[in-house]
Amino acid sequence: MKEIVIAFRAWQEAHNFIQRHKLLREIVWPGIVYSILLLTGLYFFAGSSSEAVTWMSEKLGIENWLQQERNEWLSFLFVMNGMMLRLVLMIFYFSLFKYVLLVVGSPAFTYLSEKTEALLDGKEHPFSWADVKEDALRGIRLAFHNAGKQILYFIGLILLSLVPLAGWITPLIAIALESYYFGVSMLDYSFARSKFTLKESLFFSSQHRGLAIGNGIVFFAMHAMVWLAPAYAIIAATLSVRQVKNP
Repeated sequence: MKEIVIAFRAWQEAHNFIQRHKLLREIVWPGIVYSILLLTGLYFFAGSSSEAVTWMSEKLGIENWLQQERNEWLSFLFVMNGMMLRLVLMIFYFSLFKYVLLVVGSPAFTYLSEKTEALLDGKEHPFSWADVKEDALRGIRLAFHNAGKQILYFIGLILLSLVPLAGWITPLIAIALESYYFGVSMLDYSFARSKFTLKESLFFSSQHRGLAIGNGIVFFAMHAMVWLAPAYAIIAATLSVRQVKNP
C-alpha cells in the first residue's frame, strides 16, 4: 500500500513538474494523436465485441434455452455474465492498443524520461540518438514480453467470465493486470538508465508491485483527460522510481 500511495502522489508531482518546467508543449501533440487513435479504436471495437458476444450466445443456444426456461434468476445471471465478458473484451482491446502505443511511442517515452531525470538533477539534457534507440528497442522487447503474458492471462479471464457469479470479478482482475503491466513498462525507462538488465528490471517491479499497479491505476483514471495520460505516466514513473531508490 505504501508504494501505491507513492505512485499516486507521483502523479500529482508530475503535474507540478510539468507546470514548473513548462513541458506542456512537448506532450500536447503526442497526446492528441494518442486520443484520436484510442477513441477511434474504442468506437469500432465496442461494436465488434458486442457482436462477438451475441454470436457466441447464438451458437451456444443460450438465448433459446433461457426463453424456454423462463427463469428470471437465470436470465439475470447470463445477462450479467454477458456484460462482464464485454468489459473483459474491451479491456483486452485496451491492452493490445497499449502495447502498440508502447512500441510506437518508445522513442518519445525514452526522451521524456531522460529529460525528467536531467531536470531533477539540475543538468543539461544532452540528446543522443544512440541512447534513445537503445532504450527504445529495450522498451519494445519488454512490450512484446509483457504482451505475450497478458494474452495468456486474458484467455483465462475470458473463459472465467463465462462462469456465473465467478465471472463477475473478471473485469477487476483484468484492470489489476492491465495496471501492473503498464506500470512495469513505464518504470523500466528509469531502470534502463540505472543499467538494470531487463531481467533485473522485471524482478525489481515484481518486488515493488505497488509502484507498478499505482502508476497503471492512475493511468486508467487519467483517461478522463485522455490525451495527457501517457506523458503523465512516464514522468510520474520516473519520479516514483527516484523516491524508492533514494528514500
